[in-house]
Amino acid sequence: MAKIAPLSGFPELLPSARVVERAVIDSLARTFELHGFTSIETRAVEPVDVLLGKGETSKEVYVLERIQKEEGGESAGVGLHFDLTVPFARYVLEHAGHLEFPFRRFQIQPAWRGERPQEGRYRQFTQADVDIVGRDELAFHHDVEVMRVMVEALDALPIPPVSFQFNNRKLIQGFYRGLGIPDIEAAIRVIDKLDKLPREKVAELLVSDAGATDEQAARCLELATIRVPDTSFVERVRALGVEDDLLEEGLGELAAVVAGCAAASASSVTVEANLRIARGLDYYTGTVVEIFMAGYERLKSVGGGGRYDALATDGRTTYPGVGVSFGVSRSLIPLLADGVVAGSRSVPSAVLVAVVDEESRGTSDDVAARLRARGIPCEVSANAQKFGKQIRNAERRGIPYVWFEQDDGTHQVKDIRSGDQVDADPSAWTPPTDDLRPQVVTSNNQENS
Repeated sequence: MAKIAPLSGFPELLPSARVVERAVIDSLARTFELHGFTSIETRAVEPVDVLLGKGETSKEVYVLERIQKEEGGESAGVGLHFDLTVPFARYVLEHAGHLEFPFRRFQIQPAWRGERPQEGRYRQFTQADVDIVGRDELAFHHDVEVMRVMVEALDALPIPPVSFQFNNRKLIQGFYRGLGIPDIEAAIRVIDKLDKLPREKVAELLVSDAGATDEQAARCLELATIRVPDTSFVERVRALGVEDDLLEEGLGELAAVVAGCAAASASSVTVEANLRIARGLDYYTGTVVEIFMAGYERLKSVGGGGRYDALATDGRTTYPGVGVSFGVSRSLIPLLADGVVAGSRSVPSAVLVAVVDEESRGTSDDVAARLRARGIPCEVSANAQKFGKQIRNAERRGIPYVWFEQDDGTHQVKDIRSGDQVDADPSAWTPPTDDLRPQVVTSNNQENS
């Protein structure tokens, strides 16, 4: 048989790494549900014209085609979704008559993009999105709420500290309008390149692409340099001398989001107003955010989102919303590769029930059944080998306890890490909580459930 080569961009996790991924997904879901967000899962495919409706290029979409389609038949006209926003917008339109608004949802599932694979960027990846969508209108306080939910969700994860960097499109647009920039949308797209291009080049593009004068370009860059961990940005922006009603509205909204998220009791999340953040997608209309992970700035942002007032509409009704996305695969796979996080064991079993001989396997099966009835994951040894070999088998797989039945019908359980072996009753014995399920172990030897 020919050697099997991995398929680039489609990562597959080994069992111990999958422990970490599942723990992260479960933790995110718990936090979202604590705040009343309901879980949905959309289909994997959408019509290609829907996927490309927001200006995405066709090379980013995997198109489905039946191998055994009828001769001369057309392709299915559907492709795998490349994010969770486009399918969610379609979901809201399709099921609006059955939803209660504001509709609060979270969604954690794979997406696919046909791009060049590299660290943090994969062809198949898992994202976690949380959104609130209204019918025709959505109060601003939901911006603060959604962002705080994600702050709390990421604070609970066993990952390095993260930074939420906020801005507001109204602030940017109002400032540019007050300056008299001819093409505001082009200016936003150019400013969004500041993390990729030097300031001088960005200034040139503001002139060539957005029609700004050299003085206007300089003022745009002044605004983009403001970055503070509190609401002091308000006075700093006003000190630049630009006046516009939309600018004032954006300043107020951004101050509320920064203050609201800073008030969350998060120990590993920092919050900043960063007026460079623009997010080039044109459907954002207010709050925008990008999320960065300490020590992994090379990945760029590991999450982002914002307010969108007209992403979904059926021509009669508009569904405004606000949401934020976290790249589960984008963040976790580099951390796993670097050994920053790992699973404490590769199997769920907390106990290996030893087998004396094949004739008594039924007795071992009965012990395992009694343990499982009380929620203790366990398995029966595959072979009736010498006990030393059964213990080594458990050790190789990370199973912390081995269970033995004695000749007199009593039972003992051995902690193979410490060597302690004690009498135990399969109807009463329970392992410590940390041993009951695999744990996420961080590089500083702290364990997180």
